[in-house]
Amino acid sequence: MKTTELLRIAKEAINKSYCPYSNFHVSAVLIGENGIYTGVNVENASYGLTICAERVAIFKAVSEGERNFSKMLVYSPDGMPYPCGACRQVMAEFCSEDFEVIVTNDQEFEQFTLGELMPFNFKL
Repeated sequence: MKTTELLRIAKEAINKSYCPYSNFHVSAVLIGENGIYTGVNVENASYGLTICAERVAIFKAVSEGERNFSKMLVYSPDGMPYPCGACRQVMAEFCSEDFEVIVTNDQEFEQFTLGELMPFNFKL
């Protein structure tokens, strides 16, 4: 799937973001072997209970039986939404080192592999 199509899907999903504390809207689009999964950040007044868009997308996919992923686009109109350490570790649990991660806002675009983002991930 083309990056322009992933970005279109991410922009459609962004209005579902729940971020009354940070006002930093994030959406993620995950490509799995059997489908496309979206996620948005969901904040909580107890900030540690907040969940990022990337993990929402991955957990939705895994909960539906998906285990093979090739790419994720992470979008925010509010700044560059680089995945946090927790999201990178969850990606490492389910994705290969060559898993593609595209990070974008309305002005910039960067592309990484998971191996570049998380070179020393924890795996059993």
